[in-house]
Amino acid sequence: MTTITNNELVSFANELADAARTVILPFWRQPIEVESKMEHDRPIAESPVTAADRKAEEVMRKLIEERYPSHGIYGEEFGQVRTDAEYVWVLDPIDGTKSFITGKPLFGTLIACLKDGVPIVGVIDQCVLKERWVGAVGQGTTLNGKPVSTSGCATLKESMMYATTPHMFHKGEEADKFEKMCDTVLRPLYGADCYAYAIVASGFGADIVVEADLGLYDYCALVPVVEGAGGKMTDWYGRRLTLENHERSKGRVVACANEGLHKEAIAILGKTWRNSFIPSITKDGLLYLAVGAILGAALSRPRS
Repeated sequence: MTTITNNELVSFANELADAARTVILPFWRQPIEVESKMEHDRPIAESPVTAADRKAEEVMRKLIEERYPSHGIYGEEFGQVRTDAEYVWVLDPIDGTKSFITGKPLFGTLIACLKDGVPIVGVIDQCVLKERWVGAVGQGTTLNGKPVSTSGCATLKESMMYATTPHMFHKGEEADKFEKMCDTVLRPLYGADCYAYAIVASGFGADIVVEADLGLYDYCALVPVVEGAGGKMTDWYGRRLTLENHERSKGRVVACANEGLHKEAIAILGKTWRNSFIPSITKDGLLYLAVGAILGAALSRPRS
């Protein structure tokens, strides 16, 4: 088999992003029919989809099939083929469809190439602002062809943290851990979708992104972009984000501008539920039970 270089993969990923731009832009801020996909096991059951999503993925899949017919494809709109291949392309034609349909230019086209299940090339393309981040293992990350790097503060208490919405976390463990993060950081911010990861990678002032309930197509492209810029991106337990690990990670990701922030975040997000996040009602019940037992023992003692 002919070896494919990262340069070749990056070049082709840019071709895919160009093709997606051509399809998406004519729909921008124009009347468009919006359909709803319902997934009742998710915190936010309803997810919108448009012709722009579908047509952009169709054109990218066609290009992949023509250029690399042995490669796998994992797309949000049209499913999976050959995901056991050495190379798999993971596509999210419009990450942030809710932003797209409401005219907010913080959505993005996400394109990743995985080798043996590990993301090695990632693209975040914002077609309206004409901004494109490209990350590749061993090559770093660029914004419109110019190298970028994370900056980031020293501690979580100084950090600016993004999440797309506080409603993306399941009640219980996920929501409680995210609330703890909100209480620790300087300021939690919302509503940027994939764009939040791009601004962390660029060192523009955001330091950390914490999210949950993501599909593989929502985060694979982000990993090479963030890590190529000097950041760290894993699941909540510090495990690598790979095709193989997706079911274990359950779509819970954390991206940080530096190792120090990542260690602090994992110390909160990676703690076990049983030891660290017992619901307050349970803790109160245990306290009352203990107090009752002590009082009962004291009252039952025979008087001398």
